[in-house]
Amino acid sequence: MKKRTLTESVFPSAPVIILSHTQMQENIGFTARAMANFGLTALRLVRPQCGPPDEKAFATASGADQILEKAEIFDDFDSAIADITHLFATTARLRYMEKPVIAPRDAGKAVKEYAAQGLKTAFLFGPERSGLENEEIVRASALVRIPVSPEFASLNLGQSVLLCAYECFHALETEEAFAPFQNETFK
Repeated sequence: MKKRTLTESVFPSAPVIILSHTQMQENIGFTARAMANFGLTALRLVRPQCGPPDEKAFATASGADQILEKAEIFDDFDSAIADITHLFATTARLRYMEKPVIAPRDAGKAVKEYAAQGLKTAFLFGPERSGLENEEIVRASALVRIPVSPEFASLNLGQSVLLCAYECFHALETEEAFAPFQNETFK
């Protein structure tokens, strides 16, 4: 099996990860790390409040440097989603909009269906303190809500990206993606 660099996705139609108004460099790095874990490589940053990826982002990326180096930075939201046909907006807050609300697993299945049609998808994540603006959510095809314990519903940005990336990886799994793990035993 050919070894890939982190600039090549495991999947031909892998979703794009979009971070809007990110406030902490570390979260950009944790996002890149989560993406690399599950074969996603396209990262877009919309007006990052903390600036472009710096040494803090690279330190927390734990080797997913190529994703950070190739991250696209956009001045406005519309430009960042211009080529996206299906946008999944992640939110923890209930929104009173007529949008389907789905779990990450269902979003992963939808990504697989759209990929089979050659359509481009993306997951949108908002700033750490406030989440996405309604103006961003309105543009989404569906809202993704991660089911967590109501007693402690606090996920950080990297964890949220990881869960969505995992579900896409699982839904899009191919023999090639899982080849390194076949016939593997632990001692």
